[in-house]
Amino acid sequence: MTFVRTVLGDLDPSALGVTYAHEHLVIDGGRPVELSPDFLLADVDRLAAELDEAAAAGLRTAVDAMPIGCGRNPMKLAELSRRTGVHLVAATGLHHERFYAASHWTRLMGVDELAELFVADVELGIDAVDHTGPDVDRTGVRAGIVKVAGSDGGPSARDLPIFRAAAIAHARTGVPIQTHCEGGTGALEQIRLLVDAGVPPAHLSLSHVDKVVDRAYHRELFDTGAFAVYDQAFRWGDRANGTLQLLEWAAADGYDGQVMLGMDAARQGYYRAFGGSPGLPYLLREFSAAMDERGLGTALRNRLFVQNPARAFAFAFAFAFAEEDR
Repeated sequence: MTFVRTVLGDLDPSALGVTYAHEHLVIDGGRPVELSPDFLLADVDRLAAELDEAAAAGLRTAVDAMPIGCGRNPMKLAELSRRTGVHLVAATGLHHERFYAASHWTRLMGVDELAELFVADVELGIDAVDHTGPDVDRTGVRAGIVKVAGSDGGPSARDLPIFRAAAIAHARTGVPIQTHCEGGTGALEQIRLLVDAGVPPAHLSLSHVDKVVDRAYHRELFDTGAFAVYDQAFRWGDRANGTLQLLEWAAADGYDGQVMLGMDAARQGYYRAFGGSPGLPYLLREFSAAMDERGLGTALRNRLFVQNPARAFAFAFAFAFAEEDR
């Protein structure tokens, strides 16, 4: 039987329940916070309050998509999971290049070195200080996805070795891969690169693609067999809600088995616990009500929130370390 790897251990995929597929629950410093203090999400008390409110609305699992070296904190993720009872999945991999200084050490690593780093995060545990110091102290909190980021229109020259390293990590561990699509673009190019490197598309999920409201683009994505993560639902303002439109098209075209939802709420200004809005429960309250109004009812939401994540975030083969080995 395959499994999903959470920060507190491995679970049967059926145990995930209602899942948010792309979040940033902890950003504990790093380059993102240097770019904007609003990215700082390090107060565990406030974050636990936010997660508790989402859990009261029905949330049971969330995927934290903050990878290596840009504010990841495995111990805070584990503490949040223990305090709230919400299963959390941590990421290895590397984010978009803007979230690293020009001299960051990851820019000096080759494909094989990066792959070793990703594999160690998955199999052994994430470093306590996220590789910001000279020594490595593996926490035992292990990554359950590899997160890699493409650039506008697809992977750049900088991105290519990172994607290839992610493919190696998948081949060695079975870990699922999730990608960042800059501006929602480049999904097809990312999929081609990873599939050519040996990753079955059923183990890929593409984030932020609902920024591009183009039915043909999404049909092409779904025809590859990969998953899409629609995580822009609350960002449309006074415009027509493109995420709702894409969900209607996906359901009408028979692709609703390949869509997941998330908030991608990576700022204090989006969390009620920090005085922001709309808050983490938004998808399970306001957006679910809007789906109902469009005829996108309970059965569809169960696929988007429960059934699809259980498949997308399961490892490719059944292999887990025994508890005493962790």
